[in-house]
Amino acid sequence: MLTRRHLLAAAASAPVFASAQPGKMQSWKLATSRRTGIHDVAPAPDGGVWFTAQASGHLGWFDPASGRTDLVALGSGSAPHGVIEGPDHAAWITDGGQNAIARVSWPDRSVRLFPLPKGTPYTNLNTCVFDGDGDLWFTGQGGWIGKVSVKTGQVTAKEAPRGFGPYGICVTPSGDVWWASLAGSFIARIDRRTGESTVVEPPTQRQGARRVWGDSHGRIWVSEWNSGQLSMHDPRDRSWHSWKPPGEGTHVYAVYVDDRDIVWISEWATNAIYSFDPRSEKFERHPLARDSANVRQILGRKGEVWFGESGAEHITVIRTA
Repeated sequence: MLTRRHLLAAAASAPVFASAQPGKMQSWKLATSRRTGIHDVAPAPDGGVWFTAQASGHLGWFDPASGRTDLVALGSGSAPHGVIEGPDHAAWITDGGQNAIARVSWPDRSVRLFPLPKGTPYTNLNTCVFDGDGDLWFTGQGGWIGKVSVKTGQVTAKEAPRGFGPYGICVTPSGDVWWASLAGSFIARIDRRTGESTVVEPPTQRQGARRVWGDSHGRIWVSEWNSGQLSMHDPRDRSWHSWKPPGEGTHVYAVYVDDRDIVWISEWATNAIYSFDPRSEKFERHPLARDSANVRQILGRKGEVWFGESGAEHITVIRTA
C-alpha cells in the first residue's frame, strides 16, 4: 500500500548529476542508401545488433566489427516498431504496418508473419516480450493486448482496459508480464491464463507511463513521458518511488535495466542518456553528440547498452564492462 512516508521519501530524493567518463560511448552512422527511421534495437545472437527500420519497412542488422548494415524486407506496407530475440534465437517484430507479428529466423533470414485475428482493426502494434512459458505478448497503442502461442502459432488479441494507449511491455524474472499505457497513464499486469489485465495506478496523475522494465528483484521501472520522471513500482509491497533527472521540462522516453540492475533512460529535453543507480539514487549523464537524437528505446547484453538515434540515423553503444 502506498503510504505518506513512501511519497515523502520519493519527493525528497534529490538526484545527483555527474558527467559520463570519456571513451565509453561509440556511434556509427547507418550505412544504408535510404532513411531507415531506426526505432527499436535488440542484440542478435551472432554478435550483431538488430533494429527496426520503421520508415523503410525492414528488419535491420548491424555488425559492430565492420560497420556493415543489412536490411531484410518484411513485406508490403511494413512499418515495424519493436524487435526482440526469442528463445529460438529468431527476431520477433511488432509490425504496425502489416498488423502482424513478424518472425525472422536467424541466420537464414526467412520471414514468417503471424497476422492478428480476422476482423481485428488496426492496432498500431508497439512492443513485445516473451513470458515465462515461452509465449509472446504484445501491445497495440490503438487499445489492444495480444499473444502468440508459439507452439501452435495461434494469435489472440483483447481490447485493453481504458482503450487507447498500450505501449511498453516487459517480463519479470518470475515470468510475469507488465505493460504501460501512455495515453492512460497507468501500468498493468497480465493474467497469463486469461489474458486479462489488472490496472495499477501510479501516484503521479497524467504522468504518461511510456515504457516499463523489470529488474532482478521483480520491481517495475517506468519511464514517464509527461511528468519527466523515472518511477519504480514494487509489487511485493505495492510501493512507488519516483526520481527526476536533472534539467527543465524533462521527457523520459525509454527505460532499460542492465545485468547489474543499473537503470538506463533516454531523456529528450537534454538530448542525453542517463544511468541511475538505485542503491545510491544518483543519475549519471551520458550526453549525445548529435542534436535531436531522439532515442526511443534501449536494450543491451552483458557489458553493452545499445540504442538507435532515430533523429540522426545512428546506432550507438555504451560499454559498461
